Amino acid sequence: MDRQSVLRALIEPVVEGLGFIFWGMEFASQSHRSLLRIYIDKAEIGVTIDDCEKVSRQVSAVLDVEDPIASRYTLEVSSPGWDRPLFEEKHYLASVGEVIEVRLAVPFEGRRRFKGKLVQVENEEATLLIDDEEFCFPLESIDKANVVPQF
Repeated sequence: MDRQSVLRALIEPVVEGLGFIFWGMEFASQSHRSLLRIYIDKAEIGVTIDDCEKVSRQVSAVLDVEDPIASRYTLEVSSPGWDRPLFEEKHYLASVGEVIEVRLAVPFEGRRRFKGKLVQVENEEATLLIDDEEFCFPLESIDKANVVPQF
């Protein structure tokens, strides 16, 4: 099992056991200090600072016991926010019609960053409408994706 899978297997049950939705996580490994960012959500009004603190304390206790991260790290717990990251196909499906920004793992037509309206998600592919042209990206080729808030 890779590190992401191990971390998720430890963290997701804790988050959901506290009554929150595990939205996703990011782990950035750096030489001196790594960053583990966990995104939580809830069905009601939204996530509060107290909610984040509650989840942080519980997750921290589990990680201290299990010790899946060998190096020093910073733990952050946050709401996905208006510019919510998209981690899973269900996140993309819920964002159809929204403008999103994607960063690809490997360049396509000389570019890694694309921004456009998400018009379809089908067969593990996201279709973006950019300047009246459709681009299809396999979800596995997307390194990072976020909703672009429209005000």
